[in-house]
Amino acid sequence: MVSGKPVLPLEGITVISLEHAIAAPLATRHLADLGARVIKVERPGSGDFARAYDDRVDGLASHFVWVNRSKESLTLDLKQPEAQEILMKLLAEADVLVQNLAPGAAARMGLSYEALSEKNPQLIVCDISGYGEGGPYTEKKAYDLLIQSESGFLSITGTPEEQVKAGISIADISAGMYAYTNILGAIIERGKTGRGRRIEIAMIDAMVEWMGFPMYYAYKDQAPPRRTGASHATIYPYGPFRAGDGRTVMLGLQNEREWAVFCEQLLGDAALATDERFATNARRTANRDAVSTLIEQSFVGFTAEEVMARLDAADIANANVSTMSDIWKHPQLEARKRWTSVDTPAGPVPALQPPGMGGDHPARMGPVPALGEHTAAILRELGYTDRADDLRERKVV
Repeated sequence: MVSGKPVLPLEGITVISLEHAIAAPLATRHLADLGARVIKVERPGSGDFARAYDDRVDGLASHFVWVNRSKESLTLDLKQPEAQEILMKLLAEADVLVQNLAPGAAARMGLSYEALSEKNPQLIVCDISGYGEGGPYTEKKAYDLLIQSESGFLSITGTPEEQVKAGISIADISAGMYAYTNILGAIIERGKTGRGRRIEIAMIDAMVEWMGFPMYYAYKDQAPPRRTGASHATIYPYGPFRAGDGRTVMLGLQNEREWAVFCEQLLGDAALATDERFATNARRTANRDAVSTLIEQSFVGFTAEEVMARLDAADIANANVSTMSDIWKHPQLEARKRWTSVDTPAGPVPALQPPGMGGDHPARMGPVPALGEHTAAILRELGYTDRADDLRERKVV
């Protein structure tokens, strides 16, 4: 019988990350969740600029707390040769390097895959940038909102009157998740070939991949999906509807069978299912104002809770329009024991187990590091004990 602490799949893997903001830190946090040792290299004095985005988590930044647990923070001024020497010692034994510095910055410091693989052929190097190498946009600055715009996402998101960005950093998140999955793939590949490789992740590539549906919908210059607020652009009724108590119910119908049940049990008129105006999804979408009026007239005599109960009874998909306050106490997350906690420099804070982990296979949920918290220990590990004080005094570390 096997007992004891579960073995995490990336235990024994060391990741060095020259990272800031969201894309690279999110990728490496997921690697840390799976047991990898992640050494986060930060600027002395200021560190990852995401540390200063806000102070909403007991004085710490919300973004930083989210994507930086289970890491070690090493401060290095990479403009100084001795700091570069320390980094190269780490990379000589590392499994993965992740970086999302400005375009070309890592290569100028000798941190390209081509340069590093000569000394460590098993090293996997993951470069994350806005637009990737080659082409007219290579040197162009790229932030999340700008990539949301450049990728076409804004053109299909919002209301008919106004384009609206996503409420979270989806361009950063998509790039970070593709970096994470590609690194996992490269680790498996290395087990077969014995060699590392380079991974190039461009935020524009990640976001345009996610734009596959609207791109194909607009194939050969057909009209793109309309901006329809919180409603689906091409399936109807699929979106928000007002109940009698003023609250909103999110309703989703996917096929004609569900539409027939909805007409009979919620709208009280089975004949509407075959009404020429509403008999197919395309016709309902074209006549969405008329459908919306019928639905809200039906819902007006009920509270949102009552509407959702009736929808559940009819096996029609629906959801609350949850706020952040609702999520902190969501009954499904609580019932499934998704919450745990992590330590931070400001004390413990609640945290969710990452998707796919928890229960008998919990993720590593280590502390969020203070700036430079692990510098002294890493220097000792590399044999710099006698020089550590001098390096700190000269702000090399």
